Amino acid sequence: MRIFNITKQLQVSGAALRADSFFSRLFGLIPRRSIGEDEGLWLEPCAMIHMCFMRFPIDAVFLDRELRVLRVIRDLRPWRFSPWVRGARGVLELPSGRSSGRLLPGDALEFR
Repeated sequence: MRIFNITKQLQVSGAALRADSFFSRLFGLIPRRSIGEDEGLWLEPCAMIHMCFMRFPIDAVFLDRELRVLRVIRDLRPWRFSPWVRGARGVLELPSGRSSGRLLPGDALEFR
């Protein structure tokens, strides 16, 4: 799916996948060695993530039910944990650095 920032009128990800089962959310990007520049992973429901066994850093974007950005954690490294983000319905995982200049708290996103 494509993810578009309505507030800034720009594309955030052109090839995002959805993880909405227990196992797809648990393992997420762990099996991968990297993530492409235009790729992403949408985890739903989710309000906190872990980076155990990950091989690369990511940007984690926490969204509410209306797909508004609540918090952006840039360059989350392997073997770290994100905080629990109150009100988060899901997390968009992007390549490290991808959110810079594209996403800020309050931005509205659209999944196409």
